[in-house]
Amino acid sequence: MLRNILAVLFLACLVFSSSLSAAEKSRVLMVTQSAGFKHGSVNRKEKDLAPAEVAMIQLGQKTGLFSVDCTQDCAADMTKDNLQKYDIVMFYTTGMLPVAEADMEYFLKDWLQQKGHGFIGFHSATDTYKEYQPYWDMIGGSFNGHPWGSGTTVTINVHESGHPTMKPFGKEFQIKDEIYRYKNWQPEKVRVLMSLDMTRCKPSEPYHVPVAWVKSYGEGRVYVNNLGHNPSTWADKRFLESVTAGVKWIRGDVDGQSAPNPKLSAAQEAAAKAAAEASN
Repeated sequence: MLRNILAVLFLACLVFSSSLSAAEKSRVLMVTQSAGFKHGSVNRKEKDLAPAEVAMIQLGQKTGLFSVDCTQDCAADMTKDNLQKYDIVMFYTTGMLPVAEADMEYFLKDWLQQKGHGFIGFHSATDTYKEYQPYWDMIGGSFNGHPWGSGTTVTINVHESGHPTMKPFGKEFQIKDEIYRYKNWQPEKVRVLMSLDMTRCKPSEPYHVPVAWVKSYGEGRVYVNNLGHNPSTWADKRFLESVTAGVKWIRGDVDGQSAPNPKLSAAQEAAAKAAAEASN
């Protein structure tokens, strides 16, 4: 009799633990609609899902941290009602997305700023709503060209290798990917975590080029990473571990500062100018 009771209790604990684990999973809406240039990483072609979408679904399953719904119909899915289902929204997008103005306003002000949810922007998320100030104020800046194309191998300096999102990269690393420069850049509102090393990049340009940053946005948290143009990046262990850490940081599972560091941006700007002058 005692053995049977213990067995029942053990099974009950397993069911409770499984239910608790499922309840703690974050719900992610990954938007991969292109209203401008369509990147290969989000091009579904004749398949059900694109490489970036598959990578995020598999990452969520592997880590057990989150589940992912993917959409290329944000007019239907980026709505006030539908956003109630989610804790984090990911953008790998371009152009002026067909989201109703009221829904976008709700997303930025209520859902993100006031309710304290999370946003992760990949690569061309900064090539989205470039003329819509509320969006680029949230994300941190707007695409302004990419002198470093998809076939370029760049060297990236990691400024805070102790930040959970940066630990996978070490203090510096090289990667073949397309890197953006920005307009509407506001260093006083972001915490830059890694940047191009202009002393080892070709071309060497006389301005700071941030590659990843975080920021607090009201009660919400924002993590932006420029990497992800090339499909190969979505299989890069360092990148995937950084995304995992980004989700954990948004959830509050790990600590990481988000206070702006404009002095770092100023120092990077000065170093870039010196490097460009030395290369000429």
